[in-house]
Amino acid sequence: MKIRRGGSMFKSVTFYTNKLKSLRRFYGGVLELDISETSGEQFTVKVGESTITFKYTDQPAFYHFAINIPGNQFSMMKFWMQDRVTLNRDEGRDEVFFPSFAADSMYFEDPAGNIIELIGRRHRDLLGDLTTASFLNISEVGITTPFVAEVGEQLQDFGIALRGGTEVNPNSVNFLGKGDTFIVLVKPDRKWYFSKKVSKSYPLEIEMSDGKHIVVDDEGKITLSSIV
Repeated sequence: MKIRRGGSMFKSVTFYTNKLKSLRRFYGGVLELDISETSGEQFTVKVGESTITFKYTDQPAFYHFAINIPGNQFSMMKFWMQDRVTLNRDEGRDEVFFPSFAADSMYFEDPAGNIIELIGRRHRDLLGDLTTASFLNISEVGITTPFVAEVGEQLQDFGIALRGGTEVNPNSVNFLGKGDTFIVLVKPDRKWYFSKKVSKSYPLEIEMSDGKHIVVDDEGKITLSSIV
């Protein structure tokens, strides 16, 4: 059976960290993902169809992002992950089912405190054992900004549709994107699901598969451009 791929909206994402060496060991050694472009200032992790680059900064930062995995491998992946990390818990649970997304999720944190979600898409199957191919692509990237309404308008005008409507809710979690890949737009100081952390604004960059480029500064303001 071939996996049904909707294609990832995210080509690459850049995050910042003051724990570059620890993260490189974590993603390469613990999660066993392919590492490239390694230097004293940054490294890149291959996540299926997407890449994540961590760049060094002297200021601590943490983000929320999610990775799609095949739904039929969710239990295998959970068993594999529990041997390597401590899964986050919420009200005694260490996984959750989202009916509206037909997906199961588990959460954990890396050494920099990034809140990572693995989302098992029930309409995606991959036969065989777990391999790096089981990490399909980046599913979600959280953008925390005090300017939720303004940024939401900018992203929609840029051609990134809001799931479930056209008006963002500054006091809620907003999903912008399509298929199984979304930007998650939230205001600061909102508690992240399955975490004790609250959302904070940190700089990041997103390059999308269609050439769109999004830069978020440390105040939560965005700059948009298209790469031709």
